[in-house]
Amino acid sequence: MGGEKSLWPVLAAVSAGGVLGALARYGLATAWPHRSDEFAWATLITNVSGCLLIGVLMVLVTEVYPNQRLLRPFLGVGVLGGFTTFSTYVVDVGHAATAGAVGTAFAYFLATVVGALVAVWIGVTATSRVVALRRTARP
Repeated sequence: MGGEKSLWPVLAAVSAGGVLGALARYGLATAWPHRSDEFAWATLITNVSGCLLIGVLMVLVTEVYPNQRLLRPFLGVGVLGGFTTFSTYVVDVGHAATAGAVGTAFAYFLATVVGALVAVWIGVTATSRVVALRRTARP
């Protein structure tokens, strides 16, 4: 393996971050449970806040810390990948619809999609502006 970098540090970073993200998601879901026919607030907040942080992170790893090899795998793939849970979101929509709460299922479906997309946009836009301001403020 001549000049190639070892993948083991990247795998370790993703694994460690994934554990932390999944524990945070589990804690939020445990603290804020819901019945099948109720709006899944914990999952919505998890996914929307995770998307906001993904937007922030992508600006930081591309514009501020581009040479930090393990930052994106640890925080992006690991922590935020383990924290966000769009598979649970799909299951929650199905459970709500099956339980007869079709309106709740539809509202939750739309709120998550719109909230996640807007959150990523806000994260990228706000962080890009802060980074640009910091660059122009330097002497």
